[in-house]
Amino acid sequence: MFPLFAGAQQTRVLSENLEFTGDLSTTQRKTVILQNESNQSKTYFLKNINGNIGSSQHVKICIGDECFDPKKDLAKIKITLAPGEVMTDLYLDFDMGIVETKGNFDLNFVNLENIRESFVVEARYDVSNPNKKVDEFDYKELTLSDIYPNPSNRIAQLDYQLKYPNVQAKIAINSFIGNPVAEYQLDPERNSLVINVSDFNPGVYFYTLFVDNKNIVTKKLVVKK
Repeated sequence: MFPLFAGAQQTRVLSENLEFTGDLSTTQRKTVILQNESNQSKTYFLKNINGNIGSSQHVKICIGDECFDPKKDLAKIKITLAPGEVMTDLYLDFDMGIVETKGNFDLNFVNLENIRESFVVEARYDVSNPNKKVDEFDYKELTLSDIYPNPSNRIAQLDYQLKYPNVQAKIAINSFIGNPVAEYQLDPERNSLVINVSDFNPGVYFYTLFVDNKNIVTKKLVVKK
């Protein structure tokens, strides 16, 4: 997953799992919680946004009731934290747009008085078309979707639901010629498996579902650059 984090500086990001997952033409808001662990007041400005935001998607940064478009208002986005303050009124509004896509981006905040002191907010988004759902297959022990997107060049995902808590299920990925590439246990506390395929060589792979060490089904995954 893509967590929020801060460096070794004196301001920490306390929020976790900043993910925007939803259908086309919807908007979601997530709260970013910050803590100034120092005994001094700290003021930060948004230096830049790194990563990939689709041309159809838009993000706004809100401080209290005031929202900013970082593409137009970068210089206006500043936050000040009193000594020891926990800030809870910083938000990200994400417009899912009109195009199916996935990606991630991060916001780099820098101390106004010391540019070497900074923190980074990382975010991930996954925009889906409600009229184009992935096929799901109902097995005795679990429900499992096809992998998507397929072909993939960065992130591939499987959605699943284990029907019994003690079921041992895993996904094994092999190369076209059968060499093991990766293996993932399906966590009963979750309902999706996200696979980073950006380090895979382009080509055809096969992923296999095993339940209690029994081979249930094998399907094809195509990785492209």
